[in-house]
Amino acid sequence: MLAEGTKAPGFTLPDQNGKDHSLEDYKGQKVILYFYPKDSTSGCTKQACSFGELMPQFKEKGAVILGVSKDSVASHKKFEEKYGLPFTLLSDTELEVIKAYDVWKEKKNYGKVSMGVVRTTYLIDEEGMIIKALDKVKAAENPSQMLGLL
Repeated sequence: MLAEGTKAPGFTLPDQNGKDHSLEDYKGQKVILYFYPKDSTSGCTKQACSFGELMPQFKEKGAVILGVSKDSVASHKKFEEKYGLPFTLLSDTELEVIKAYDVWKEKKNYGKVSMGVVRTTYLIDEEGMIIKALDKVKAAENPSQMLGLL
C-alpha cells in the first residue's frame, strides 16, 4: 500500500464507456480511488451500490469516486447498467495502475493461493497527494467510512 502524504501515481485508463480518464483530470477535487477485485460479485456489488447511494453527499463535499478493477470496459458497462452506478469505473486490464498503487497481492481463498486485487481505498486531495490509505476494507462499510473522512 502506498503511504499517506505521498504523491498519488498518475494514470490514464478507459471508463465503462471507453473514454479515457487521468488523475490529472480531477485536479482541484478530492478523489476517492477504490480498487476492487471483480464486477458483479457479492462484496464488490455491495461496495459499488453503497458508493452510488451516497453519491449526493460525496458531490456535496466536492469529491469524485473512481472505481478500478482489472475487468474489461464491457464488463464495467454491464455492471454500471445493471446497478445504475452513478460514478466512473476504470478498466485496468494490464494491471499497470493496480500495481502502481500496490494493490496486486497474494491472496488466500479456501487454502488456495493466487494473485489478485486486495480491496483498497485511497483518498487523494485536490493537489494529488494521498491523504488516507485503507487496505483490506470491508466492502459494505467502506463508502460511509470514506464519507466520514471527508
